Amino acid sequence: MVGVMRLYSVLLQIPGIDGVEMTFEEQVRTNWDGMGFMRWPLLVCVIIAFIVIIWKFFDLLMKSSRTKKVLAEVDELLAQHRIDEALEATRNSDAPVAKILYAGLDRHEEGTERVMKAIENQGLIELSKLEKGLVILATLTNVAPLLGFLGTVIGMIIAFQSIEAAGEVEATLVAGGIKVALLTTAAGLVIAIPVSISHNYFVSRIDSLVIDMEESVQKMIDALHAMETNRASS
Repeated sequence: MVGVMRLYSVLLQIPGIDGVEMTFEEQVRTNWDGMGFMRWPLLVCVIIAFIVIIWKFFDLLMKSSRTKKVLAEVDELLAQHRIDEALEATRNSDAPVAKILYAGLDRHEEGTERVMKAIENQGLIELSKLEKGLVILATLTNVAPLLGFLGTVIGMIIAFQSIEAAGEVEATLVAGGIKVALLTTAAGLVIAIPVSISHNYFVSRIDSLVIDMEESVQKMIDALHAMETNRASS
């Protein structure tokens, strides 16, 4: 709603467009009341989006930090063929990549095929955990504008009902309905735009984490293959 009010204030500066002199707080209160009962579902969207975005931001931030730390440690141990220490390091970490590497290292004596299968299964589990919450943001991106458009339809229905009841067209009769229509549409878009940007940002962060994990897994496979080759030749 703050974005809507700022846009409204800018429009009032255009020559030919006049508005009632009100403070910012009065404008917010007036437009909040002007959205009718549709303000409540839109407010729910704002609250849910805010909670999920804040939680997801810090969740990915911590997971990214832990991932970089354990990758640096495990990659060095694998380069030195210190499998037992690498296994212990991944066991003691709760980073997503650590669980994937642990699943593979725990079966390093069963052959490359079993290692790859274990990594694939654990990778799907960890990816689903990383994507937790994104469905909510994607849903809000679609639902918020739809709620705004629903408010638009309701507002127009109110306007036409007022005209029908009065039997004539007057600006004051339809103003209330049109106001509801415009405010709910604007509010729905103001909610959906930042939520959509946040969703895409989180997707890009997750993709970056997945790439780092795939590179580390490949290094582990190469190290295990080299050790297996050395054992076969000796």
